[in-house]
Amino acid sequence: MTLDTLPLNRDAIITAVGGEGPLRCRLLDMGLIPKTTVRVEKVAPLGDPIELRVRGYSLSLRKEDARSIEVEVKDA
Repeated sequence: MTLDTLPLNRDAIITAVGGEGPLRCRLLDMGLIPKTTVRVEKVAPLGDPIELRVRGYSLSLRKEDARSIEVEVKDA
């Protein structure tokens, strides 16, 4: 599953970060690294961007960029 399809308020663990060149480096610099817990907290009214909770802070990310991040949903 990719981060852009993660349901609201569900915790997931990042398994892989895709993208190429500067995009991948930017995602990693923002703390979106494998084995990190992430949660989708809000979605903009038109569906883009999404607000994530990662490493104790909120991060807004475009769905296009979130599509390159693979996640695995945590069991409740």
